[in-house]
Amino acid sequence: MTASTGRGFAAMSRDRQREIASKGGRAAHEKGTAHEFTADEARNAGRRGGESVARDRSHMSRIGQRGGVSVSQNRAHMAEIGRRGGQQVSQNRAHMAQIGRQGGQSHAAPPEPEPVMQETAA
Repeated sequence: MTASTGRGFAAMSRDRQREIASKGGRAAHEKGTAHEFTADEARNAGRRGGESVARDRSHMSRIGQRGGVSVSQNRAHMAEIGRRGGQQVSQNRAHMAQIGRQGGQSHAAPPEPEPVMQETAA
């Protein structure tokens, strides 16, 4: 790969590239030369892309295996969270029961301060 020379579109920041490309897209739509895919065109393009990817059977097999492994790991992880969650719920219930037995004393609102009477000058 060659080093960047600091010239041209590729050397610009991503934001500047997007700004220029956006102007081009708007101009094409105003001019009437922009292409918008119909549902049928999009469907056919997706089908052709899927067919080309599916030709490489070993690639598709690897994708499927990774997906299966991922699902199994996620299920095991969620089961572990479920077991821990049950313990946490039990601890929370015990804590709340303890508060209830205390009559909520530790969670009671503080008493209101008594009003202070102002003396008036005579």
